Amino acid sequence: MKSHVAALVLLFAGATTARDEFRYVPNEAYGFGERLEYRVGYKFITAGRAYFQIAPEPIQREGRPCYDINFEVRSLEALDWLYRVRDRYRTVLDVAGIFPWEFEQHIREGNFHRDFHARFDQRNRKAITTEGTFDVPPYVHDIVSAFYYVRTLNLGTYAKGSIIQLQNFFDRQTHDLGVRILGRQTIEVEAGKFRCIVIEPLIKEGGLFKSEGRILIWLSDDERKIPVKVSTRIPIGTIDAELTNYSGLRGPLHARIAQPTER
Repeated sequence: MKSHVAALVLLFAGATTARDEFRYVPNEAYGFGERLEYRVGYKFITAGRAYFQIAPEPIQREGRPCYDINFEVRSLEALDWLYRVRDRYRTVLDVAGIFPWEFEQHIREGNFHRDFHARFDQRNRKAITTEGTFDVPPYVHDIVSAFYYVRTLNLGTYAKGSIIQLQNFFDRQTHDLGVRILGRQTIEVEAGKFRCIVIEPLIKEGGLFKSEGRILIWLSDDERKIPVKVSTRIPIGTIDAELTNYSGLRGPLHARIAQPTER
């Protein structure tokens, strides 16, 4: 009898270990079908459009449900003669653990082209890429998955000046990625007026936020933490991306301040 009980205990323990092989990260920020749209501008000129899109249905990687997330930036066709941009990023993000299984980067900026693909073997801590296979730490991020991971955090509990430390794989190696909490600010964009938490990615490599100076991101100060505005310096000045439309949110945007005509 004891041997049967022991066998059942071992079987249950094995099943629990398999189920809990990876971390679990609570997420009230986003879900399937979320779409965020942006106007990208230089000074008072609309230079392009951008969007974040989570596919409406999960996809599977390693037998686990995942978010299929795309980020795209396009310059307006009327301005392509000046500087043509067609950038696309994709991450396949584990729903339960908020870590990436796959990453794609397709950059078309002027005469510069880059295509990069990585498959993250999170069990064996390897990144299998178009440029080779590399060792990576547990739960290493790509630059898009890192952003979606930060959205799951309760940023309101961090003191002003605090730095959240992450690790980002790009260009054959793992880079430290810090995210500094700068404080709170209320801003108004085309999509409305929002109470925001301002953060600053401290990033040296990764393409998506590569710039000449500081990058500031305004996230809605609520459970959704959607990016309301991004401001970044590039060689010709400062580019701002401001939220114009949103749909498919996981829940209400409590940080949006209703205007008198909406009450």
